Amino acid sequence: MADSTVLRRLADQVFSRVVGAPLVRGNTVRLLRDAAANYPAWLTAIGSARRMVHFENYIVHDDEVGQRFADALREKARDGVPVRVVYDWFGCLGKASARFWRHLTEGGVDVRCYNPPRPSQPLGWIGRDHRKCLVVDGRVAFVTGLCVGTMWEGAVERGLPGWRDTGVEVRGPAVADVAHAFADTWAATGPPLPPDEIPAPGLLAEGDVDLRVVASMPGTGGLYRLDPLVASLARRTLWLTDAYFAGTSSYVQALRAAAHDGVDVRLLVPGPGSDIPFTQAVSRAGYRALLEAGVRVFEWNGSMLHAKTAVADARWARVGSTNLNLASWIGNRELDVVVENEAFGRQMEEMFREDLSHSTEIILHRWARVRPVGNVRQPRVRGAGGSTTRAAAGALRVGNALGSVLAARRLHGPAERWLMAEGGFLLAVVAALGFLWPRLVAWPLAAFSLWLGLALLARSVRRKTDIPPEGKEPSAARVQRD
Repeated sequence: MADSTVLRRLADQVFSRVVGAPLVRGNTVRLLRDAAANYPAWLTAIGSARRMVHFENYIVHDDEVGQRFADALREKARDGVPVRVVYDWFGCLGKASARFWRHLTEGGVDVRCYNPPRPSQPLGWIGRDHRKCLVVDGRVAFVTGLCVGTMWEGAVERGLPGWRDTGVEVRGPAVADVAHAFADTWAATGPPLPPDEIPAPGLLAEGDVDLRVVASMPGTGGLYRLDPLVASLARRTLWLTDAYFAGTSSYVQALRAAAHDGVDVRLLVPGPGSDIPFTQAVSRAGYRALLEAGVRVFEWNGSMLHAKTAVADARWARVGSTNLNLASWIGNRELDVVVENEAFGRQMEEMFREDLSHSTEIILHRWARVRPVGNVRQPRVRGAGGSTTRAAAGALRVGNALGSVLAARRLHGPAERWLMAEGGFLLAVVAALGFLWPRLVAWPLAAFSLWLGLALLARSVRRKTDIPPEGKEPSAARVQRD
């Protein structure tokens, strides 16, 4: 028993240092499945607000569901409750009109857009705010993978199931950590929150669940270090659900090593119902290395699988916005709850088993070809766009395939050969254009280089003028906005 206690304390120390998020004790956590459980809980919390509502989401659609939330937020603002909303510029591009946001602002809601295009930052659009959270009165918080839109609810009368997704409701001291994560994003988009809207640490305990709130920022990579560590520490099971899987070589190797060591490793990803059908071929290009090591891979039968969850040994579980790819791990603002509680872990395992009952297992068939078990026809569902991680996932998969060809590292399966054929064709077309019409390629490249060069010169001058007097440090809010 003493050795077990020492090991748990050591693991706690390692986890805290790796992700920069301490373990917070004394919480209650409620698992919320799909829009049917998430949206009503969010709207009920907003309706009960008395002091403030803080809402941050990557995509808000100007549709029936978006209007339902807009009405709730405006109504609360009319009651005199401060309502703050942050949305991502790229995520909402083409999803919600300027009029939608203007109506919110005219209704008293304080709305901010994260990272719109700036002439001074040609590549600034790459880092996105991919978080999805809601904090009400500093007493209840929701951390989730769901955005706001009708595709999450579906249309039962037309036989269209809603998107599969997962979130959690948190009460207790950890709510303050979620609130501080929102406050950090708010400060990155303008003046910071008033002090009375930021709950102080030390909220009263409301349960017995220990958890960490992992608020990732571009370049920090907390979960990029934590996810392989969990794969290394898992002893019995490691079950993963991901919407846009494109694991790096190091993470794939961590999963392979766990499977070789006897851990039951399973990965559930979207099937042909993905909101971008191309992502299925992209994901399949990475199956072979996993399947050969004994990792079991499943594809969801139905509409889009958008959840980002993990559970290991029924003791460690993660729910939030982070996908298993570099864009989420390194490039975006992400928010996840990491729960260390066996009862919650059992709930996550039961939910995963239920999901597998609606999924198709992928196997290595003859000649090591990747195929689903049986002959299952799955519907394709046209979505309204997911996250920027899809593009990064595709680029990473194609890059891995091309790199393996150039380095002659290994043989390739049919999915990889298909990707390489498309990539080779596109490169050949670009080369032909360059030979036949050099200006068609050179002028855009020159224009972009000029834009990037002028932006760097402008930023270097601004940085020089921003240097504070000796002995005086710049404010944290200013550093974050830059």
